[in-house]
Order: sequence, then C-alpha cells, then structure tokens
Amino acid sequence: MEGFVFFKNVEQRDVPGIDCAYLAMDTEEGVEVVWNEVQFSERKNFKNQEEKIQLIFENLTQLEHPNIVKFHRYWTDTHNDKPRVIFITEYMSSGSLKQFLKRTKRNVKRLPLQAWRRWCTQILSALSYLHSCSPPIIHGNLTCDTIFIQHNGLVKIGSVAPDSINHHVKTCQDDFKNMHFIAPEHPTNMGPPMDIYSFGMCALEMAALEIVGNGDSGNKVTEENIKKTIDSLEDEQQKDFIQRCLQRNPADRPTAKELLFHPSSSRCTV
Repeated sequence: MEGFVFFKNVEQRDVPGIDCAYLAMDTEEGVEVVWNEVQFSERKNFKNQEEKIQLIFENLTQLEHPNIVKFHRYWTDTHNDKPRVIFITEYMSSGSLKQFLKRTKRNVKRLPLQAWRRWCTQILSALSYLHSCSPPIIHGNLTCDTIFIQHNGLVKIGSVAPDSINHHVKTCQDDFKNMHFIAPEHPTNMGPPMDIYSFGMCALEMAALEIVGNGDSGNKVTEENIKKTIDSLEDEQQKDFIQRCLQRNPADRPTAKELLFHPSSSRCTV
C-alpha cells in the first residue's frame, strides 16, 4: 500500500476478529507502526454496521493519553466481497505485559510491590480517562495480553475493541484461556464495571506473575484457582484492592478513579 513499507507479521494484538497485523513503516511520518486488518463476514453485515463502525473508529483516533496505545488513522475497504477495516496503531516494541511476566517468573517469585503499584496506577489512569468520555468508552478486552510495556517501564493499554465490532467479524472466537478476565455480567450489562473486573484479574496476574491454573496448558481458570492465587499474596492491602475489583455484583466494584485513591495504589505515582 502507498505510504507503507511492510516488514513482518506481528502478534501484538489479541483482539477477536483481527485477521492479520503487520509491522510496517509509515513512510510519510517516518515511524514504525502496526497495520491491523479486520475482515467482516459479508458485505450486507458490514453495510448495516458501517456508520456505527466509522463513528467508533473516529472516536478512537481522538483518544490522547500517555497510557493508551495510539490509534493513528483508519479507513474502510469495500472493494472485495468481504469488506474490511484497516487501522494503523502505535508499535510497542517491547511486547505485551503477559510476555514480560513470563520472562520475570523465570527469575523471581513475586513482582515487587512498587512495580505492581506503578503499573496499576498507569492502567487505572487510562481506564479512568476512557470511562470519563461521553459516552464512556468500554475497553471490553482487557487482559495482560492487551497491555503493553516499554523498556522504560511505561505501560499502555491497547486493543480497545468495542463489542459491537467483535460480534460482526469473520474470525471472532472465544479464547477459553482468557475467559476468567470476562466479568460475570457480560454480555447483558456492558459498562465500566466490566473493565474493572478485567483489571482486577490483570492486577492479580501481575502480583502473582501467573494465576494458578493458567499455564501454557490452556486449562480454564476456576474460581478456586483465583482464590488460591489471591491467598498466596502476602500484602493485605494488595489482596483487598484485587478483591474489591472482583466483586460479583458490578454495583459493588469501585470506579477506576476511586481505585486510584486506594491505599495500595495511592502510595505510588505514575
């Protein structure tokens, strides 16, 4: 495509429906970016959703926050039988938080509390920003695979993939390995508390480096696995912080802004 030089496939995204993602050079801007493609199942399906999809992506390109992977631009391609949306995003060269945790686990038993607090604060800052938009933007796909880390310790959440898009794409499939990140009220009650539940799972995985039962075997994580992992933590404020996020009733979960003032995270600056 004019304006881009392609290098290789990348696995930076863990979004249901992403058919392919390439590391590319934006020759106009002179920076490395990720070229993402979402292919829709049929033209009729796309036509019915096109205006809504364009509005969603237009809003995503307007997001400006230091802890959110930048959406540069997007466009639609309807020339083929199966239309697609192409969008260009910031390239996070150091990979996902999940990959970082796996590397860390080889050398240490636990992530230091100070690093955990710093990461939580950055993620909560991004969620607070998304949820304060009008209307609120729900991430809907927050896992340690969709949080990215830079070499300087800066973390950014990516893959803001609204549910309305995920349910209309060709390759949308459930990933049973990550089902425990999904809030109990999904999909009947889609709101900010759903992201808080997913964040709580991320905070638990960051604290323990791995949730019991969520190894490479791909086994489904149970409530017992989650409880065992929380019980294995030593810091009581850290436990309380995570348990508040994982309340079964969405109305009982604190907001991202409220969590920023929890004793376990408020002792740390971004």
